[in-house]
Amino acid sequence: MSTLRGKSGAITLGLIGYLFLVEIVSGILQGYYVPLISDLVKYLGIRDADFNWFEAAQLLVSALVVPILAKLGDMFGHKRILLISTVLTALASWALVFADNFWTFLAAWALQGFYVVWLPLEVALIFDRGRRTGRGASQTRRAAGFLVVALETGAIVGALLGGRIFGWFGENVPLTLCVPAIAVTLVFFAILFGVPESTPLPGRSLDVVGFSLLTIALLLITSGLTFLRLNGPATWWVYLLLVVGVLVFLPFGIVELRHRDPAIDLRVLRQPNMWPVQLTAALLGISLLGAQAPLSAYAGTDPANGYGLGLDAADRSTLIGVYLISMIVGALLFPVVSRRFSPRVALIIAAFLVAIGYLLFLPFHLETWQVFLNMCVAGLGSGALV
Repeated sequence: MSTLRGKSGAITLGLIGYLFLVEIVSGILQGYYVPLISDLVKYLGIRDADFNWFEAAQLLVSALVVPILAKLGDMFGHKRILLISTVLTALASWALVFADNFWTFLAAWALQGFYVVWLPLEVALIFDRGRRTGRGASQTRRAAGFLVVALETGAIVGALLGGRIFGWFGENVPLTLCVPAIAVTLVFFAILFGVPESTPLPGRSLDVVGFSLLTIALLLITSGLTFLRLNGPATWWVYLLLVVGVLVFLPFGIVELRHRDPAIDLRVLRQPNMWPVQLTAALLGISLLGAQAPLSAYAGTDPANGYGLGLDAADRSTLIGVYLISMIVGALLFPVVSRRFSPRVALIIAAFLVAIGYLLFLPFHLETWQVFLNMCVAGLGSGALV
């Protein structure tokens, strides 16, 4: 922390302290709801599989808002956009408290995805402060590490508390959902009074055409998948929506390559050394994000149905918490293995650990200790890859 000493560094330390609280809350949002999935399904009167649509909708919103709000932060100040995104996240979190059916819960859950822009905006704020002292890159690297620790800590706290608070409140869903909503509301004031504004960057502009085409493409693809669920695979026109959605990426690419300040810099993404990273991230996202709802649903299902562990919300919290702790261990082991061999070998080992962890579910899934072991193995690999 030596680079953060001194008068200007003290300001940065204070900034990191407040942003640390923001990432704690971000982690709570990511971990708190997972152990409650089975109970939310019962509360809303839906099927376990329907919860995947909540996750998909939130990820869609996240994919759209991150580049837009990050660019707006460059243009108008990152603190201002951080506050706006926090207000929207708080409103969505409170809406979840009062949502009592599939569609209202879906809308609120999707809009809660605004919190994903917090970390990019925080990194930009730290870099802006460090840039004034001539140590922007080094201070940003150090501070980003602290923010990731806060994020993971918050996720563990949220996962361990979510199911237990549900039990303490007598399995009252609205009261249980008030806790993350209160946390987001309080962190708004931490940002308002504790975080200094950054200096807007000159010459930045919002690529309205690019963002519009990206939104249309993603909405068409998501709509096609939604109607496929509602109307069944025999409905021909849902496939037309999917094809049109993919084709919209062609004019999007043309616009981005010609734009001076594009929404997404395709010139960087099309470099040969970028594709292995992007493909790895996409495949990791399937296991890391896509497995949360099925895992929680399986853990909470009564074995009388022929599958499941029958764990209550508190035990599901423990399962998710152990998984997140194993991710932190994997992340800490990554630099050790990288120094011993190489980063490439470490990533290959991590990928095999994730694969082995999920393959172990085929023979070993009937006992609680087996699921804990499988998730620990997968968590070690996921933590290193992340």
